[in-house]
Amino acid sequence: QVQLVESGGGLVQAGGSLRLSCAASGRTFSSHDMGWFRQAPGKEREFVAAIEWSGDSTYYADSVKGRFTISRDNAKNTVYLQMNSLKPEDTAVYYCAADPVAVTTTHARYWGQGTRVTVSS
Repeated sequence: QVQLVESGGGLVQAGGSLRLSCAASGRTFSSHDMGWFRQAPGKEREFVAAIEWSGDSTYYADSVKGRFTISRDNAKNTVYLQMNSLKPEDTAVYYCAADPVAVTTTHARYWGQGTRVTVSS
């Protein structure tokens, strides 16, 4: 069992930056793939980024590629999402996710409660 707690959300102006953090419980964190998803008001949840257990491979949605960076610190059981050049359309609740096999664009086994990001124009 993995429990996930996100932090770092807030209100930022367009063009600004935020860094989200996701703290995971459990000794198996380093063996889990991790990811970030988001859900905007009135829309379905969508994939944002994922990182393999080793940190060697990362994946991004086209909409955030070049602006967002996912990383992890297995010693701290934490995964990060650095968000730069934020746009109003990035406004959403951001969810951290984990899976012992793979986080895909549509699936993850464990989910956090979410942290809200609001980007003002």
